[in-house]
Parts: sequence; structure tokens; C-alpha cells
Amino acid sequence: MKLASLRGPGRDGTLIVVRRDGAVFTPAPSDIPTMQAALDRWDEVEGRLRDLAARLERGEIPGEPLDPTKLAPPLPRAYEWVDGSAYINHIVLVRKARGAEPPETLRTDPLVYQGGSSVLLGPREDIVLHDARWGLDFEAEICVILGDVPLGTKKEDAHRHVRLLCLANDVTLRNIVPAELAKGFGFFQSKPATAFSPFAVTPDELGGAFRDGRVHLRLFSTYNGALIGDPEAGPEMHFSFFDLVEHITKTRAFGAGTILGSGTVSNVDRARGVSCLAERRMIETIEEGAPKTPFMKPGDTIAIEMRGEDGQDIFGRIEQKVVSP
Repeated sequence: MKLASLRGPGRDGTLIVVRRDGAVFTPAPSDIPTMQAALDRWDEVEGRLRDLAARLERGEIPGEPLDPTKLAPPLPRAYEWVDGSAYINHIVLVRKARGAEPPETLRTDPLVYQGGSSVLLGPREDIVLHDARWGLDFEAEICVILGDVPLGTKKEDAHRHVRLLCLANDVTLRNIVPAELAKGFGFFQSKPATAFSPFAVTPDELGGAFRDGRVHLRLFSTYNGALIGDPEAGPEMHFSFFDLVEHITKTRAFGAGTILGSGTVSNVDRARGVSCLAERRMIETIEEGAPKTPFMKPGDTIAIEMRGEDGQDIFGRIEQKVVSP
């Protein structure tokens, strides 16, 4: 099942059910007006939404043409946005880029931070760059959207709480990061609004590609019209989504409508490219002595997407342009 949110009339948008090809949609039932309303009552409403999706797929009900520019993020505002860093290669490269060593617990204890979630970007919204000195970067990621998750959830039970998956561009201001982390209190100003894919889908939409808490497909990033990375998202995700759920629930519970990110998808194989500019700059430093790729500037574009084993676009494309205020 593929779901999305149209903008308006309220801040939480309007829930719609989307055909698998992403071309047409039908509104969700009137008593399930928003994505958050669906997540709050998932056990009660999932079957009805799936039935509506099946009828739309079979052509039994009319569908309206879908305009991606009219879409909000699947969750226009989320109760929590928690982002991990599950790909070891990414951690090693970006730490080197700012002259820092990876933590001793690199392979045993996941890294996570809590981002802002009251203002999120839709899949076609511009990225406004207020100061080029901040070092604007994109980060292509996979996310899960959770139902209610109890404190102390173990990874063996984490699958019970995964409702949907989507993609994200976790926008980062790289030149602000070192000074923030030097304070010993984590990211804040260096993490502006995150953008999300047009569609959020139930795990079964990925077929066998979603297994062991990982998505075993390639994630494509196209920067200024050229493919910059197509890493395999599954094999090198050191901490699975199920591991991350166990980690974040060690001391607290999470409510339905929490988004949990994978961190930047990254492969050791250089042929797979990169999912952020910081990695490319670090590779240039290693190979050539200094970075030569600049950070993003007004006029630059980034597109992020993932295709299923049948070649069909799963989540729709994030397509963003960098603009001046």
C-alpha cells in the first residue's frame, strides 16, 4: 500500500491512497483525514485503507491525477524525527573530513541524533540557503515510520512497530557541524528542515527486498542532472532498523508518528558513488590531497529515488533546488 499527504487544508495535510505506479490517487475515508490519524488507529484502519488501495489498483474506483508538487511530506509534521548513522563507511569518511576519530563503540553502539520535526519539507520544496559559508550538503537516506513503540522493545520484536517506509534528504550544514559538536551537546543549527519522498509505503510493497530490518535495493542520488551515487542500501547497513529501534527505546517509549532514519547510505566500493558531498570531498582529500567539490549553492539540484526489483519507482522522487532567500 502506497500513501501520501496532500497539502492543506490544515497543517497535517490530507491523507490519500496512491496507485502503485504513482500516477493517480483517491482520498482516504473522511474519518481518516490525515496520516497521523491513520497511524494513531493503525490496527483499526489498515484493512480499510488496503481495501481502498486494492480497488484503486483494479480500477474499480476512479482515481484523480497526482501532481507531486501538491504533496506535503507523508507526515507533514511528525511527533519525533530520530536519525541514526547506521553505515560505518559514512561515519569513518565524514569523521576524517573534520579531523575526528570514530568512536570506540563504532560497531557496537549506534549513533543517533534528534532532529526538528515540526517543520518538514515536501518532495518538491526548494532548499533555501541563507549563507553559502554554512556548507550546504544533501544526505540520501531511508526511513521507517513507527507506530507506538514501548520502552525496552527488543530488536526481535521491532518489526511489529514498523508501519511505513520512505526516503529522506537529511539536509546538513557541514561547516557548522564541527563547532557544534565541539560543545559536546550534538547537532542543532547544522540540521535544518529535512525533506521526504512523495510516498510512504507498507513494508510488503518492497517484497523480499525488505528483510532483516534492511532495504536491499539501490538508492539513487542525481546531483545537477548527473548520477552521483547508487549504493546498495542493504548489505552495509551495520545497524538494522530493528537494531536502531532497540537502541532508541532503551530508556523511553515512542509514539505513533515517529520517523526513524538510517543515516546516509554508503558503500565501501567507490564505484557506487556517494549519497552526500562530504564523502566525495573526503575521498578527494584521500586521493588528491584536498577536496575540490564545493558544497551546494543556489541553482544546484538534487534528486533521490529508489526502484524496486521490478524496476518500478517505489517512493517517488525527491527533487529539490537550492535557492537564495
